[in-house]
Formats: sequence, C-alpha cells, structure tokens
Amino acid sequence: MKKAQNLFDNVYFINGTAYAGKSTMVKLLAEKYDGIACEENYHNRLLPDLDKENFPGLTYTRDLKDWHDFIRRTPDEYEAWIRRTSKECEKLELGILKELRTQTKPVFVDTNISVETLKTVAKHDHVLIMLADPEISVRRFFERPDRDKQFLYQLIMEEPDPEAALDNFRQCLMRINTREAYDRFLNSGFSVIVRDESRSIEETLVLAEKAFGLSGR
Repeated sequence: MKKAQNLFDNVYFINGTAYAGKSTMVKLLAEKYDGIACEENYHNRLLPDLDKENFPGLTYTRDLKDWHDFIRRTPDEYEAWIRRTSKECEKLELGILKELRTQTKPVFVDTNISVETLKTVAKHDHVLIMLADPEISVRRFFERPDRDKQFLYQLIMEEPDPEAALDNFRQCLMRINTREAYDRFLNSGFSVIVRDESRSIEETLVLAEKAFGLSGR
C-alpha cells in the first residue's frame, strides 16, 4: 500500500499568509523548471458545476446577486465564511492534484490545503511556508492592482459611509490575518521564508529552490 507521504511526489506546495509572494514564486518556479503552475484560486475552474449544499462557501460568491452584501458582512460572518471556504477549497485541490500527479513535469501550487493535511499527503521538503507580517496583509490589501481587489474597493467607496465600510472590511481581514495564524505557520515544522522588503525576487527564488531541494538541477 502506498504511503500517504508519497501521494504527491512531483507536487511542491506553497502555503502561508497574504502578501508573502506565494503566487510569484509558484509562477517563477514553474517557468524555471518547465513545470505546471497552479496559481491562486486555480480550483475556481470547477466553480460552475459545484452544488450549494456541499460547497456553500464557494457558491456564495458564485450565486451572489448584490456584491455590496459581500463587503457589508460582519467580521464574525466573514471569518466563518473564510474557514468554511478554505475547507471546501482543500477538497477540490486534492481532487485536481490527484489527477496531476501522473504528470512527468513538476507541479507548483499556491495552496489552501492546511498544514495539518499537508503533513499527511506531502513530502516534508515539498512544502514551503511564506509569511508576511499580518499588519502588512491588512494594510496593503487594496494596494494590489489585481481586478478582484480593486472591484471590492470600488464597492466600499460606493457605500453611504465609505470610511465606516472600509474600517469594517479591514476588521474582517484582521480576523483571518492574526498573529496566532502567523505563528501556527511559523511553527509548523516546514521550511519558512519571511517577507523581507530588502530582498529581491531573485534572491527569494533562490531560497525557495533551496527549501524544495531544487538547487543545482
């Protein structure tokens, strides 16, 4: 019987906090090693066929009629949704990766799969944790140029009291970008790279390669 740790021999997982550079590393590693990049939210390709009974978190946004309701939720509601959705994403990811594991190319994943699950399905040196200070993850959330975040910011600016709406959404972000969550990742036992503004992307790539044992290939 195949050991759980050998399920994903050719898959390299990057987990961690927001704004730590996970997506960038996945993309660069896949390019350098002629691999497959499973970038942020790559499981969304399955979204149209999900049923709301089994995937209430993921289908919440799919079926949302008024996106203002998304940014009006309380921190409690937002946190509960994030936790539920993360579990649903993990289920989808594991299914996708079981199909990709037959590929001869390496697979690099910006993953939602929990540290606890990764310990049971992945080789220890095939998991990398990337971290940014929780305050950065909250403060710089809307500085990213990607369309989704700018869409949310525009919704907030359309609210009757934009300042209050922005404060509420930042409170939501703080619920999931906590020091406790940061410390759990930091002490997970996996290799860790902490965001350093003085370090170049190329230097971070070298650190990621070393963590995965890819240096010299």
